[in-house]
Amino acid sequence: MPGLNRNFVIASSVVVFHVVALWALQNGLLRRAVEMVVPVALLSEFIEPPRPKVEPPAPKPPEPVKQPVVRRAVPTPAPPPLPAAAPTPDPIPLAPEVAPAPIAPLPPKTAPVAVAPAPPAPPAPVRVELPSSDADYLQNPKPAYPAISKRLGEQGKVVVRVLIGTDGTAQKAEIQQSSGFDRLDQAARTTVLKWRYVPGKRGGVAQAMWFNVPIHFVLE
Repeated sequence: MPGLNRNFVIASSVVVFHVVALWALQNGLLRRAVEMVVPVALLSEFIEPPRPKVEPPAPKPPEPVKQPVVRRAVPTPAPPPLPAAAPTPDPIPLAPEVAPAPIAPLPPKTAPVAVAPAPPAPPAPVRVELPSSDADYLQNPKPAYPAISKRLGEQGKVVVRVLIGTDGTAQKAEIQQSSGFDRLDQAARTTVLKWRYVPGKRGGVAQAMWFNVPIHFVLE
């Protein structure tokens, strides 16, 4: 049967093991095996590598003691004084109500006053045109220079005052300014009496007028 065979095999194996162990003990084989096993075990115990030294941790440096920081109190500036309140002006008293003045009655209508007429404007000044002896169409000759005056070196300016009529002729002549030499003065007077003139006019109408004629005697 299978169960019996198994038990038989186990029992047989135990018996055989004990028999072999006794035989080996008798022959000294077991002692040798023990001697070989025990030194190897001891040697293995003695050859263990040395364990690394574990150095104690270095002591931590003492932490610096924090000194308390003393803060100086900053003086707070005093607030500026508030501006004094301006005094409230006294209320202006209201002007008393004035009753409107009664309207005066209109004066009775009177007769219109006659206004004097404005005086007439003064007449415009009359335009006066003086006589002239410079017109080209007159063709007046130059005054004759006296020969004796040339030899003596006499020269100068003569102003002759001439009365010119409405027809342009010289009616009178007189010396207004002398040259200092009688011969030159008389030569100038004789010359202007022979000349023709443009008559003077007043308000556009020809009139007899006095006119100053300058004559120059100059030696060349």
